[in-house]
Amino acid sequence: MTIAVCPGSYDPVTAGHLDVIERCARIFSEVHVVVAVNAAKTPMFSESTRVDVIRRALVKDGYPNVKVASTTGLITDYCTKVGATVIVKGLRQNGDYEAELGMALVNRRLSGVETLFLPADPILEHVSSTIVKDVARHGGDVTGMVPDCVVSMLDEALKKEKSHHD
Repeated sequence: MTIAVCPGSYDPVTAGHLDVIERCARIFSEVHVVVAVNAAKTPMFSESTRVDVIRRALVKDGYPNVKVASTTGLITDYCTKVGATVIVKGLRQNGDYEAELGMALVNRRLSGVETLFLPADPILEHVSSTIVKDVARHGGDVTGMVPDCVVSMLDEALKKEKSHHD
């Protein structure tokens, strides 16, 4: 049995993230989607909200071999704890490889866990959490870039953000 971990900030989860997770679920016995909490960043959505949204987005398609969790520590420590031997990361054509390669090498050195890179679906490779938030912030429609439940959540979060700045 091979256990894989798909780490990310998922702030918010996008259609591209879900594509990678769903592809992993077809390849590996068990997949842990792990919301990595970075104290140096201020996310739009809380840790528990991000975990909940991923769970809701995956339930509709029925992925019984996927677990969703979060961690504040090293992703390699999480891998060791659950017995994962591979980290899976989706790659777009925007420089993701260079950014992810260094982390992959460090993770292997720390724990022996290998990293597998999955190329993004060409239809989704332009989508990122940052782009989704920017488009939504400027009134653009993000339908199809994120799960349906995230569209309304973004609207609510941006209304709160705007009222704090007014």
